[in-house]
Amino acid sequence: MKRIAVVGSIYKYLSHVQHIADRFLVGYPVRGTWHRPDMKVVSLYIDQKPAGDLSGERAKEFGFTVYPTIAEALRCGGDKLAVDAVLIVCEHGDYPRNEKGQILYPRYEFFKQCADVFEKDGRAVPVYNDKHLSWSFEKSKWMVDTSKRLKFPMLAGSSLPVTWRLPNLELPLGCQIEDALMVGEGGSDPMDYHALEAMQCMIERRKGGETGVKSVQMIEGDAVWKAGEEGRWSKELLTSALSRSDTPQGLTVQDGRTQDLVGNGELPKLVKNPAAYFLEHNDGLKTTLLMLNGAVQDFNFAARVRGAGVKSCQFLLTPVPNVTYSACLVDKIEEMFATGRAPYPVERTLIVSGMLESCLTSKLEGSRRLETPHLSVRYQPPKTSQHAVA
Repeated sequence: MKRIAVVGSIYKYLSHVQHIADRFLVGYPVRGTWHRPDMKVVSLYIDQKPAGDLSGERAKEFGFTVYPTIAEALRCGGDKLAVDAVLIVCEHGDYPRNEKGQILYPRYEFFKQCADVFEKDGRAVPVYNDKHLSWSFEKSKWMVDTSKRLKFPMLAGSSLPVTWRLPNLELPLGCQIEDALMVGEGGSDPMDYHALEAMQCMIERRKGGETGVKSVQMIEGDAVWKAGEEGRWSKELLTSALSRSDTPQGLTVQDGRTQDLVGNGELPKLVKNPAAYFLEHNDGLKTTLLMLNGAVQDFNFAARVRGAGVKSCQFLLTPVPNVTYSACLVDKIEEMFATGRAPYPVERTLIVSGMLESCLTSKLEGSRRLETPHLSVRYQPPKTSQHAVA
């Protein structure tokens, strides 16, 4: 039975630690059955313990130990690495923001302490890192490079790439994508990360795979609508993406009427501060993320594929408290812990972490276009999309 150490920021109701670690403690639904991992959480490190902390209760109920340091958690209080896998879940908690608005979660610091144990003890084990690798691309790259240097499998990112899609859209491997657009909602930087990652898991399937990002620009306010009128982002793709939403706001909420949010002119009324993230990839593909808070409350994608027309889907996020989309993610984490192979490349998370940081830098610097030679991250996608289908 695999032994797991959990390294987290906070462990309370609806935190990411609770969503993910609890699945390893009690099991989770997957493919129409209840699955209990043949794995055991044996140790826990929690950085902060606010009101509602569950770490002590869970430790007592499931028989593991909460340790005061990450090194002790990985060694289970001994002098050598004593676990077979590590879950790093650093999302939520009381952490500062920088001038770009990024929450300075110590994911890099948590990872580095794990890597230090691996090096000192002469053994490394698989690591899952929740969501971004770090708020800093430089630190993110160090994390990926370290996993390769120490030769342990690493998985990262969020649940959007592996949740269900409505409809069940998988772009053919090697397709030619002519244009792509993602619609997201929520605050920066937690939710725009989700949207960028969801778009990335779709466009990486294009011919040649991912070749890196040449430049980025982030604009806000009325400039977003002007960019649409000028054809910088596609109204056709936006209409297709929004057609997949289950949460259109405005008139639909008021009296139930269906509406064409793009065609009826409602978007500028609903969205008080739109944001557009423009990404130019090294192979020439240009993609756009529109964060449209107030228009919808879900995540939707559309692309124009050569020979196939416009394709679109919603990334399904099931409701609290069960959030079964997190079970889809845990299924992939468990697969890596069991096999020693990541089901999709950590480079996806690396490039998305860098995209977001650079877009927020663009915003900070007056929405200017930034060349991003450091984002020349190349990788090939998995043969299948890995999203939930049953």
